[in-house]
Amino acid sequence: MGDGGERVLIVEDDVDLLDVYDSVLSQFYAVSTAATGAEAVETMTDDTDVVLLDRRLPDTDEETLVRELQNRYRNCYIALVTGVEPDFDIIELGIDDYLVKPVTTEQLREAVERLLCLAEYDTLYRTLSQKHVKRNVLVQERSPSELRQSDEFQRLQNDIERLESELDDIAETVDGTIRGLEP
Repeated sequence: MGDGGERVLIVEDDVDLLDVYDSVLSQFYAVSTAATGAEAVETMTDDTDVVLLDRRLPDTDEETLVRELQNRYRNCYIALVTGVEPDFDIIELGIDDYLVKPVTTEQLREAVERLLCLAEYDTLYRTLSQKHVKRNVLVQERSPSELRQSDEFQRLQNDIERLESELDDIAETVDGTIRGLEP
């Protein structure tokens, strides 16, 4: 993570804060910025991995903007970064993280990394699921002897084991990070 290829959109109406977030995160990621909800919609692309979104923007409410971004870009992870203490209304918001200002630059970067881990986990999980389906079909349709003799099937088995191990590693990382956030 953080090799510069990941794309982060920062949506913040406080220009000074936007500049701080941009200067810190652009050291690690490809960063785009927006000061309004309309700019966020205009700036965001299919390649955007993470959105850091201020909850209070002058031209829209967070619920409308989150819904619009998710409808357009399903593979994006959204964190609210806001001065608003969370209330029960966040339960229905389609967000992946919530940070209460003031946040340190380290907390901001950790949130981005956590969301990138979730994205990687989702991608690997889908790949693993696809490979499981293929393996299960072959197990049902081919004899044990054919399976043992197939190099392709052995590669499939090895891929499944590797993906399961990678998913376990990511889950441990994310779980450890989340446990660190618990009160």
